[in-house]
Amino acid sequence: MNDVSMAMSDKDFEAFRALFLETLGLYFEDHRRYLVEKRVASRMKQLRLSDHRRYLAVLQSSTSTEEFEALTNAITVNETYFNREYYQLQCMTRSLLPEIVVNRRRRKVPDSEPLRIWSIPCSTGEEPYSVAMELLDAWPAVDDYIVEIHASDVDTDALRRAKEGVYGERALRMLPAARRECYLRPEGPGQYRICEAIRRSVSFSKINLNSDDWMARLPPMDVILCRNLLIYFNDESRREAAGRLFKALRPGGFVCLGHSESMHRMNADFLYRRFPEAIVYQRPVGTRGPGQDGSVSDMEDLACG
Repeated sequence: MNDVSMAMSDKDFEAFRALFLETLGLYFEDHRRYLVEKRVASRMKQLRLSDHRRYLAVLQSSTSTEEFEALTNAITVNETYFNREYYQLQCMTRSLLPEIVVNRRRRKVPDSEPLRIWSIPCSTGEEPYSVAMELLDAWPAVDDYIVEIHASDVDTDALRRAKEGVYGERALRMLPAARRECYLRPEGPGQYRICEAIRRSVSFSKINLNSDDWMARLPPMDVILCRNLLIYFNDESRREAAGRLFKALRPGGFVCLGHSESMHRMNADFLYRRFPEAIVYQRPVGTRGPGQDGSVSDMEDLACG
C-alpha cells in the first residue's frame, strides 16, 4: 500500500474528522487533511487494511481501544521544549502563586492542603519538568507548602517518554546551563536524563480534556498550563474544554494559555488578568470550587544547594 492508494475520499475524511472531534475534541481543518491521511495510512498499513471504512469500523468497535490509542498517538502533535514561553513560568512564581497563597489564607485553607499545578497537554514532559525547576529556583515559599505537579496527555507514547525523562539538545536549547548541571545527568551521546528527584515530583496520567468522565478524576487545581492545545479545537469543542478547565480550578485559580490563544470568545466566566509578566485567566474567588481531594507529594529537599 502506497501513499497514493491511501488518499481519502471526501466522505471518508469527514468521517475521520468527526471521529477525532467527538472523541478528542480535535478538529482537523481542510489544510491538515494530508496529515490525517498520512497518519491513518500508517496505522492501516500496520493492520494490513486497504479500506478506510473497514478501518473506521475497527476503531469504532468496543474492542478496539488499543488501536484507537495507537492512532491517537500517531495523530497528536508533540513539538515542545524546556522553558517554552518562559515568561508564563515567571508569572507563576512572581505573581500567581503569591496571590493564590494570600487567597488561601483569607479562606483559611490549611497548609496541609496541597497546592496543585497541572500541565495539559504535557507532551513528552518538558513543560512540567520546567515547572518543577522554576518552583525550586524561583519561588521562595516552595518549602512552605505541599506542592503537587500533575501532567496529562492523551498520547501514551509521549507519556512513556515523559516518565523516562531523557532529552536531546533540541529540547534543552532554552534551558540555562546552571539548570542543566543541577537537574540533568548525561545519558549517552547528546542525551540527558532528568534527575530522579525531579522525575518523582511530577505525576503523569492519561487525561482527555474532551471527556467529563476523565476530568472527574482530577483533584482541584490552582494553576493550569493549557498552552497551544485549544487552537486545534473548533469553536464548540473549545467552549466545552474551557468550561471543563473552569470547573477543574479552585476559586481564585489561574489558567495560562498559549500566546496566540484567548478565553475572550470561549468562556465569559473567567476573569481577564494582566500581570507584569503575562496575561492569564482566573476563576473568580467567590465561585464554588470542585470538591475532590487528591494524593499528596511535596517538593521539599529537591532544590540544588
